[in-house]
Amino acid sequence: MIYIITQAPLSNAYPIFAQQGYENPREVTGRIVCANCHLANKPVDIEVPQAVLPDTVFEAVVRIPYDLQLKQVLANGKKGALNVGAVLILPEGFELAPPDRILPEIKEKIGNMSFQSYRPTKTKFLVIGPVPSQKYSEITFPILSPDPATKKDVHFFPYT
Repeated sequence: MIYIITQAPLSNAYPIFAQQGYENPREVTGRIVCANCHLANKPVDIEVPQAVLPDTVFEAVVRIPYDLQLKQVLANGKKGALNVGAVLILPEGFELAPPDRILPEIKEKIGNMSFQSYRPTKTKFLVIGPVPSQKYSEITFPILSPDPATKKDVHFFPYT
């Protein structure tokens, strides 16, 4: 019993564990793999521009609505505010904007957040989190649209 209390494994609910366990963040059913650990059927809201020009930086805003009364068990065993995260799957050719291309007003919204690719070979899958939900219930991703003039295999069309 003491072993179970003192040596209990950490929760596998962070993006890093999904990255280790799943090659692709989207299952064949369309479900994001993070839902296998802890998200279940929680709704999210994403806001993106209706249209973007080639080779421009725009923002994709993910809002994570949840009951502010919900708590999680923290590392010290006490209950505390939830942590949140997001996996953003971009269309082909779109990518995370390089720091030197991000506008100051977008940089202000991003703050100190650190985005990463789901895998080094899968740069269209962006991951953030866990981050404190009290500060980041809205996450802004800086996205760079592709330039068909330099990338001949990229074509603009309506994306889902």
